[in-house]
Amino acid sequence: MTIENIYRNRTMNEITEGDVGQTLKVAGWVENIRDHGGVSFIDLRDMYGVLQVVMRDTSLLDGITKEDCVSIEGIIEHRDEETYNPKIPTGTIELEAKTVEILGKVYKQIPFEIQTSKETREDVRLKYRYLDLRNKKVKDNMIFRSQVISYLRQKMTEMGFLEIQTPILCASSPEGARDYIVPSRKFKGKFYALPQAPQQYKQLLMVSGFDKYFQIAPCFRDEDARADRSPGEFYQLDFEMSFATQEDVFKIGEEVLSATFEKFAPEGAVVTQAPYPIISYKQAMLEFGTDKPDLRNPLRIIDLTDFFQRCTFKPFHGKTVRAINVHKKLSKGQHEKMLKFAQSIGMGGLGYLEILEDMSYKGPIDKFIPDDMKGEIAELAGLQPGDTIFFIADVEELAASFAGQIRVELGNRLDLNEKNAFRFCYINDFPMYEYDKESKKIIFTHNPFSMPQGGLEALNEKDPLDILAYQYDIVCNGIELSSGAVRNHDMKIMVKAFEIAGYTEDDLKEKFGALYNAFQFGAPPHAGMAPGVDRMIMLLRNEDNIREIIPFPMNGNAQDLMCGAPGEVTEQQLREVHIKVRQ
Repeated sequence: MTIENIYRNRTMNEITEGDVGQTLKVAGWVENIRDHGGVSFIDLRDMYGVLQVVMRDTSLLDGITKEDCVSIEGIIEHRDEETYNPKIPTGTIELEAKTVEILGKVYKQIPFEIQTSKETREDVRLKYRYLDLRNKKVKDNMIFRSQVISYLRQKMTEMGFLEIQTPILCASSPEGARDYIVPSRKFKGKFYALPQAPQQYKQLLMVSGFDKYFQIAPCFRDEDARADRSPGEFYQLDFEMSFATQEDVFKIGEEVLSATFEKFAPEGAVVTQAPYPIISYKQAMLEFGTDKPDLRNPLRIIDLTDFFQRCTFKPFHGKTVRAINVHKKLSKGQHEKMLKFAQSIGMGGLGYLEILEDMSYKGPIDKFIPDDMKGEIAELAGLQPGDTIFFIADVEELAASFAGQIRVELGNRLDLNEKNAFRFCYINDFPMYEYDKESKKIIFTHNPFSMPQGGLEALNEKDPLDILAYQYDIVCNGIELSSGAVRNHDMKIMVKAFEIAGYTEDDLKEKFGALYNAFQFGAPPHAGMAPGVDRMIMLLRNEDNIREIIPFPMNGNAQDLMCGAPGEVTEQQLREVHIKVRQ
């Protein structure tokens, strides 16, 4: 039995010229009102499109204002040819209204024009996000998000992965970002945490014998916002595989990401094909000055430290010297702007040389390079007539960072970056440990559950700062999309790895008890990663801010301006969870 909808019998995308002469009922929001005296027009918008409604009986317009939610019944007719609107699918037809019913009245002044809401201040947009979402561009981002997530699920299932949901209330972890904690009512003084990631649970699933797991996982981290990071919560395509190596994970990552980006990227976009370039962390820091390189930028950084220790330019002596060769002559104004940028990021200056047609050099450093060494630097840097080479000198860590920022600025300022392209790479061979200057001790660099390269032998015999881990990131266009690792599934290796970072075996039992116990019952080798869904969609939609692709985002200060979170709770609620607020 078919039950007729009392509000509408067609959506806007279902109405065509074939319906001319039909009596139809439509429903939606009043986008525009145009009163032409004896006849009035409304642009009626629903989720699927816009239809022009003509009211020859102008009394039908009485009491109607923009953004009212209405149901209108009338006859579909052709528009006059001179009034065709080629911008919308229904641009050759209109509905002549016979009856109008107001379903939802606007009682307050609309805080912004819906069609131009993206030009409104962000705090106002977020406070009235339900209105902002009526904007076609904003709404289309959410539809696109749904389509991408649906495709990711389909793709992972086709590849043999089983979707399993892991808990939202879990135990607090001492590693990683700051937890969101949730007080327990039943257990006085004890707390749950919201998961920063399903890390331990997905590893426990591997111990349970599930071969390939995935989920679109919500993750919660009490971190400050950035343009590519939403505070509070985010979603990732989390997956884990048993009996898998780093290379096995790479193949899955390549297959799912290349397929997703090829399907959803803008028309004509170039997507990196498998296998992706694999760049070691050490190489990335040298060639790009960052472990998140944008491969659309053709510039590469070279190390000239040894060369300049043999020159007479004293400011470079005893320092790490990095250089960037640009196959372009810069104007005086461009040099001044680059110097200003260098100073803005903390550099004292920005040395350079220009390469003239006869391969002689012009610039402030030229006189400090002996004539018999000028051919050497040309060969080291691949210099050609017309090139400009920039020099960055500092302690190694700062030289790498400054060079990386100069590289990015040159790529942007000189318009060198490849257009309409998604360039992926893997960064691997991360250091297992680093020295923390504040605590004056050795700590884990990234994921403490990663397998050290060289296993127990490396942990026992090598300097901890020389040990590499089977850890890897996927980077696309300078954005870190994913981190992952081959997991440490061996109890003896895990105990030793944590011991180096200052944890006793008792600490391991207490803080990571589930994994510690589970790994004593035949844990398989396993590995995985977790590409960020929000960042994928942000890249595919070419949005600069991640909040543009999240339905109800917090603002940059981790506040929900729409619902008023975080907010106060009652004294009774606090008593029930045994909490007293300190002033």
